[in-house]
Amino acid sequence: MAYRSKFALLTGAALSVGLTGCMGAGGGSIPSASAPISQSEAQQGAENHPKLLAEFGGAMSGPQAAYVEQVGKNIAVQSGLGNAREDFTVSLVNSPVNNAFAIPGGYIYTTRQLVALMNNEAELAAVLGHEVGHVAARHSQRRQQTAQRNSIAGLLGAVVSSVLLRDSGIGNTLSKAFLQGSQLLTLKFSRSQELQADELGIQYLTQAGYDPQAMSTVLRSLALQNSLDAQLQGRNASIPAWASTHPDPASRVRTASEKAQGLPGSVANRDTFLARIDGILYGDDPEQGVIEGQDFIHPDLRLRFSAPAGFYMVNGTRAVSINGQSGQAKLTLGQYNGDLEAYVRSAFAGLSNQQQISPASIRRTTVNGLPAAYGTARVNNGSSQIDLTVFAYEFAPNQAYHFQAITQADKANVFNSMYQSMRRISAAEAGAVIPRRIDVVTVQRGDSVASLARRMAYDTAQVERFRVLNALGTNDVLQAGQKVKLVVRGR
Repeated sequence: MAYRSKFALLTGAALSVGLTGCMGAGGGSIPSASAPISQSEAQQGAENHPKLLAEFGGAMSGPQAAYVEQVGKNIAVQSGLGNAREDFTVSLVNSPVNNAFAIPGGYIYTTRQLVALMNNEAELAAVLGHEVGHVAARHSQRRQQTAQRNSIAGLLGAVVSSVLLRDSGIGNTLSKAFLQGSQLLTLKFSRSQELQADELGIQYLTQAGYDPQAMSTVLRSLALQNSLDAQLQGRNASIPAWASTHPDPASRVRTASEKAQGLPGSVANRDTFLARIDGILYGDDPEQGVIEGQDFIHPDLRLRFSAPAGFYMVNGTRAVSINGQSGQAKLTLGQYNGDLEAYVRSAFAGLSNQQQISPASIRRTTVNGLPAAYGTARVNNGSSQIDLTVFAYEFAPNQAYHFQAITQADKANVFNSMYQSMRRISAAEAGAVIPRRIDVVTVQRGDSVASLARRMAYDTAQVERFRVLNALGTNDVLQAGQKVKLVVRGR
């Protein structure tokens, strides 16, 4: 996909459907039969499908996407929905976060990052079956109805839960524009709905002949990956991105395993799966910019900056978010006509739906040769006060980018080093950014976890990354002839 939408302006209507930000946790009755997808559901899905693709990096194409589509349609047939093979649309999306989701009308999605974490076809079928279960049980429609009763409107409005800001108290002050762009947007499903979707997925696995334990094993890998990511980023792992409303993934893994006990089905298709995903993009797509340690580099936009120590970044299609205990920020853009001070004021104006926000003053400066302007506004946030900062840079007469940051009052300087680190990069520096990909290799005699992990394209936690990627426990050892995944550099 030719990428030109990074930091694209937010245009068009916001998504207004129930999006399941899944691999999320419950019980409840399993529908004995599902009504066919209605014309209104199909129309709703068709209208929002392109908007959702744009939000999550776009649909991928080629053999890997075709394989995901094939498995998804095969598992959708097990739902009993009329014409499921034709009515379902299955998309592999170009996102570096571990997630899967669905919208009404038979539209289901999985990110390439989540596919890369899986270890066999049964796990892929389990994840897609979970999403089919949400569609079959009409979970999105029920959550929409609940939201409407509570006067909450729009997927990308107050219905949206940002994992990064959910518990900060800040999200009540800022508009939806601040929350967009992290790719962690998720409409909360109830615990019972998530567990029901798991149970439906297990039912579909069994009917298709797959190993029903695949649901629990892929959930376990997700939990371990989230824990490792949290450890590497220095953040709290109690609320995984794939299950923001359910802080006990271990319980969900256990429940899925118990539900699968004694059920028929043994097909895993591990070797087939590994052969089909070999070479899939892993982590950030350079066309969307990449995070390397504390640095964000965008080779197409020719920019680079560094997050402060103790903060971690999340790369999205519309913004890069920077998160820590003492504040949050994001880098994005707006309409620019050559007036940098007007640009800063416009950015402030878009920050709140509830009150007019403007800085006391706007100051001009130069950062590493880039014309820049910035301002800070003090805002009441309930019983406390917060500071909102906009720091903007002119890269061309019609091109500007800016940080939006939020901190406690008088703590706005926590991001000063980041503001001063923004710079333009050379063509050579941009060309040196090489993506990571999955490389499936066969274990040779004498290979070990340690020796293979040294080939992982990371400077830190190589063994830990290798074990999680391949669902290997602490005491698991490798056998000659076994196939495993590595993350390597390659175009």
